[in-house]
Amino acid sequence: MAPRLAPRCLQLLRPRLQPQFITPPTSSSLSPSSSCISGNVALLLPRISQRGVKSGWSTLKPRDAHQARYNQAPGLPELSAGPDAALARKEKTTPLRTGVLAVKKGMTSVFVGKKRVPATVLQLDQVQVVATRHREKHGYWAVQVGLGQKEPRNVTRPLLGYFEAKGVYPKRHLAEFRVRNEEGLLPVGVQLLPDWFQKGQYVDVRSNSRGMGFAGGMKRWGFAGQGASHGNSLNHRTMGTAGPSQGSGSRVMPGKKMPGRMGNERVTVQNLTVLQVDNELGIVIVSGPVAGPKGCVVQLQDAVKRKPPAMPYREAKLVELLENNKDAEAKLQEARERHLAMKEQRRAKVELA
Repeated sequence: MAPRLAPRCLQLLRPRLQPQFITPPTSSSLSPSSSCISGNVALLLPRISQRGVKSGWSTLKPRDAHQARYNQAPGLPELSAGPDAALARKEKTTPLRTGVLAVKKGMTSVFVGKKRVPATVLQLDQVQVVATRHREKHGYWAVQVGLGQKEPRNVTRPLLGYFEAKGVYPKRHLAEFRVRNEEGLLPVGVQLLPDWFQKGQYVDVRSNSRGMGFAGGMKRWGFAGQGASHGNSLNHRTMGTAGPSQGSGSRVMPGKKMPGRMGNERVTVQNLTVLQVDNELGIVIVSGPVAGPKGCVVQLQDAVKRKPPAMPYREAKLVELLENNKDAEAKLQEARERHLAMKEQRRAKVELA
């Protein structure tokens, strides 16, 4: 930083708003030791003790002083809020393949060598691809998967028409699994078996936790409760005061931990190891616990924070699925045409009635 100049040195730089005639400096007024010119001249800046950013000075352009602070270093991408930028940011955290829906059957233990490992049994029940989502039409890539079966008499007519156009029997549960790009999409009607996952790989399991109903502060949040003696009567498990006084407006602050509904929340357990895979029984055994009671529906997909299965295994399974469903596109087109024909028949029947 350059040294600050004395006020008398800021001369002959700019005249005042009302210029006055000034006497030119003479040789006698210039001393060899002085580094500035003296005389009756106008000052460029007012006589203030400090001059800096707080006093109105800035080293950046007036209109770019705020925006130029962000992403100006070499190598940083330009900021954008478009759909393409959003997909690019989520590219590394989006799995390459679709996941499956399964039913939690319970817990058991599996011996891995000489070590006994607790495990959870997940069963796949007629898991089929129902639809796909494309970037051009929907804004992202995803695969819609269905689980189980449901009686047509228990399904609404719009949903019956949806399954009818896909050529798939009505499913009891539906879920979408986002994939990284178009290579992760599968044909409609393909059935996913437990061997879609490789033994030893890591998976993420999402499900709803077990509902506890209405619970108090001690059970829901782990409050210590109040004392058992010293005059306390019938208030041993109460939470106590709910909010501060004058400093916060004598009110209950938003987000205060209080009694209420406990459980039944979405829980994701990451990095579980696939211990066993059995196509005959239709089960996938993963290590560790999975949230939710027995019989709950869980979403099983490749782990986000670990490497996916080896590329040869993924390619082999994809080729096997495509070979077993060569006529998937023809079946889908046939189902659509049949759906339109049946739709016209039903419409004509209603008009005649």
